[in-house]
Amino acid sequence: MKLRITLDERTFEVDVEVAQEDHANLPPAYPVGTARLSGSAAGAAPGAPAAGGPPAKVADETKACRSPVSGVVVKVIAAAGDSIKAGDSILVLEAMKMETNITAPQSGVIASIKVAQGARVQTGDVLVEFE
Repeated sequence: MKLRITLDERTFEVDVEVAQEDHANLPPAYPVGTARLSGSAAGAAPGAPAAGGPPAKVADETKACRSPVSGVVVKVIAAAGDSIKAGDSILVLEAMKMETNITAPQSGVIASIKVAQGARVQTGDVLVEFE
């Protein structure tokens, strides 16, 4: 494989031989952990529960949508009493200057929205409860 490298405004072309095609044994570039996510976490990076303690408990975990990331609520789209379908947008979080669209994990009626625009949330915080 041929690579072009620029150092101090000088460009070099080098030939690189890949000695081993199996990269599965390489260590990860960042620490790997596990996360327990509820709700819509499609495309979200793994996270851990908030350092302040375990996430709040709800009567029925299947009726809760939790935050997949720590961030700020930039937009609340749905409201209590709204009938929604799985995949409908509920709210938008901003984390590390990227917006994450939080979608309904199930169809149903929203019992309550637990956050407001501008609120800071931690990974695992309850955002929405369903009836």
